[in-house]
Amino acid sequence: MYNAQYKVKLSIVIIMPHSAHDIDEFDEDYKSKTDLKREMHAMQEFAFSLVKLSKHQRSKVPFTEELLESLTLADKIKNKPEALRRHVRFMAKVLTETDLEPIHKALDIMANKHQQESNRHQQLADLRDQLLNADNQVIEELLTENPSMERQKLRQLIRQASKEQKAEKPGKYFNELLAYLKSHITN
Repeated sequence: MYNAQYKVKLSIVIIMPHSAHDIDEFDEDYKSKTDLKREMHAMQEFAFSLVKLSKHQRSKVPFTEELLESLTLADKIKNKPEALRRHVRFMAKVLTETDLEPIHKALDIMANKHQQESNRHQQLADLRDQLLNADNQVIEELLTENPSMERQKLRQLIRQASKEQKAEKPGKYFNELLAYLKSHITN
């Protein structure tokens, strides 16, 4: 039943912006469908590259439990291309929900192992040169930081390498000192 005394009057109010700055032409969080597809394809390529990793390489990467299970399943279906393609799409979806920074960091370390070794060698060579030109305090600091080093052996190598350097013939002891530092300094 309709009662006439309860009529409601609707009024529509249109609020106009006061200035051009009130209108947002582009929402910063908005992503077009093309951008979303591009990101998803990139994530699928990344997932496929993870599938291609050997088991030894995978053991060095901090995967979540769900990703480890997905990788195990991907190993089982590698010879079925269509199933693998669908599974890689699923893995890409899982990857979008996980923190990728530790995974990327571990993969970068594996990819740049040669560069890291070169940097370490250069640091040890700089330390050797510093020891040859340094006083007793630097040697003592090095010995306290690395307790596995023998004081007598280190001082002997520094003394012999210093003699070679003064004679302008860096050779045997110069290289032996570097090898000794390399074997006893871990970081």
